[in-house]
Amino acid sequence: MIRMFAFLAAIFVSIVAVTSATAIASDGGPISFRIDADRGNAGEVKATFSKRDRKHNEWSTGIPVNQLEGFSVASLRSSSSQPVRFAVVRDAGRLDCAGTGSRSVASGGCTFAASAALSDFLASRGVRRPNEDESFSMMALNVRRDLVEALHAARYPAPTPEDLVGLTALDVNTAYISGLSRVGYRPPNLEALLQFKALNVTPDYIEGFVRHGYGNMNPDELVQLKALDISADYVASFQRVGYRNLTADQLVQLKALGVTADYAQAVQRGSAQLPSPDKLVELRAIGFQPR
Repeated sequence: MIRMFAFLAAIFVSIVAVTSATAIASDGGPISFRIDADRGNAGEVKATFSKRDRKHNEWSTGIPVNQLEGFSVASLRSSSSQPVRFAVVRDAGRLDCAGTGSRSVASGGCTFAASAALSDFLASRGVRRPNEDESFSMMALNVRRDLVEALHAARYPAPTPEDLVGLTALDVNTAYISGLSRVGYRPPNLEALLQFKALNVTPDYIEGFVRHGYGNMNPDELVQLKALDISADYVASFQRVGYRNLTADQLVQLKALGVTADYAQAVQRGSAQLPSPDKLVELRAIGFQPR
């Protein structure tokens, strides 16, 4: 239950971002933009792309200035209205915008053209060709060819355009996929890969368990451990006091009830034998506190 809640929460965040982006391109309506050059991190501007039809939808993002082709922050500093033109060009398509701006703020309208080259490339990798809305979502989230290549090289099932948007929203990239392969893990499907990334199951996290003798855990066990924030250090603390072969299920039960290695040692005092993991869980569940 805890694992599923954490996973769904992370996916919900990504779906909100993806849905907002998709809504802008739907129904064939005009796309408007607003740029605030005084907001955003260093080297970025705050950009909002909006579409008005039956309801108002927005895609807002901090975007690096160097990704706005033809845009000049300096020209926007004028106190009088100046023409503004720029393009956002990504693997999935091109957004061409024009308007006016002054005093660090610009606004206007945009047109979007999906990339036929990317559509052909996806088809060559067994991926369904995206429709216009999906292409816009892929452009907004910046779905890249190298993600498709990495999935193909790792022999994952062919993704859908929606899969690619979801994976990109959670920042699943080539480095992450190859990093998992490096430590001997390939989640069995794209859903499991999303679970790994949503819970931040990293190659370093996996390697920590491998160093402590847990090199054969299945992906589902790793997801359960990460959902409860069970670290390799937690495992090592139990190993130091004599618990050498705790299973993933036992670790989950112990951590869920807040059982620590110190608690186990305190329970053991006055006894020649370590209490079993099941006994520790039982004692903790009834609120037993050793003196």
